[in-house]
Amino acid sequence: MSGNGDAAATAKENGSRMRVIRVGTRKSQLARIQTDSVVAALKALYPGLQFEIVAMSTTGDKILDTALSKIGEKSLFTKELENALERNEVDLVVHSLKDLPTVLPPGFTIGAICKRESPYDAVVFHPKFVGKTLETLPEKSVVGTSSLRRAAQLQRKFPHLEFKSIRGNLNTRLRKLDEQQEFSAIILAVAGLQRLGWQNRVGQILRPEDCMYAVGQGALGVEVRAKDQDILKLVGVLHDHETVLCCIAERAFLRHLEGGCSVPVAVHTVMKDGQLYLTGGVWSLDGSDSMQETMQATIPVPVQHEDGPEDDPQLVGITARNIPRGAQLAAENLGISLANLLLSKGAKDILEVARQLNDAH
Repeated sequence: MSGNGDAAATAKENGSRMRVIRVGTRKSQLARIQTDSVVAALKALYPGLQFEIVAMSTTGDKILDTALSKIGEKSLFTKELENALERNEVDLVVHSLKDLPTVLPPGFTIGAICKRESPYDAVVFHPKFVGKTLETLPEKSVVGTSSLRRAAQLQRKFPHLEFKSIRGNLNTRLRKLDEQQEFSAIILAVAGLQRLGWQNRVGQILRPEDCMYAVGQGALGVEVRAKDQDILKLVGVLHDHETVLCCIAERAFLRHLEGGCSVPVAVHTVMKDGQLYLTGGVWSLDGSDSMQETMQATIPVPVQHEDGPEDDPQLVGITARNIPRGAQLAAENLGISLANLLLSKGAKDILEVARQLNDAH
């Protein structure tokens, strides 16, 4: 395929034999909304193509009585979707980028990262505590979160609170909060609440000084077969340059630390005036031990696109041919450099203890 419109043009010529692009997704309401938004963007770009959504359940959707960090961190919400991709049952899969491991299985790549929505976390309060903040909740109030990252940071910041795992999709977690008396509040991603139209439930948005976010949080990733050039070109136009560079830096940081959902690792990224600023941190499980640093890198702006047609290596699982290679490498190097800085100061010990404790409990 020589250009982004070729797939649509071919489909038009074929008339009744128009190609159907099959899009895989998880079955949850949020996953469907996210997938619908990607499909709507593709339909607007390629009006001559048809899209069919194929929904399926993943391991992470089925095991609801165990904390995420206990199940095992690889491909928890992606494996079944990737199996369908491998069997050519779907052509692309839409994920929350934070669910995609930094090392993808062979044969797959992230062909598009859409413009990031808010990457922050929100506090949703039980109806009787509406108007409160985490700071003003009563002593020993129980706050629900399925994330070690959130629990570690918030325990450190708000020692008067207790944190307990809560599982299920967003609808389920909100129902548990509202209908049971177990939780005073729960922590959820702002982006998910916004996509579901539940902004009115946001009682407090956690800023980076209270709780940094997960790698890739707030962004959607489109996973495809790495050798499917047709689909790679089709979805590549969805790449948002700034989001891609921020997420390359974040994913490189996490990969180099060898982190995952079984250890508390968090980030905060800002792009401003050609500079990419990355803050990264690691915590012990109870938040008592922590380490964070900030580094910055200049993102080069080339006079012209310097990639040749043969250049197609992935960076942290991402293929982005329409973003200058030099900029991508600068972002990756920033993530690696920050990870090395933390490792040189003892981050490995914090993460190793956290991993062992998590495995033991």
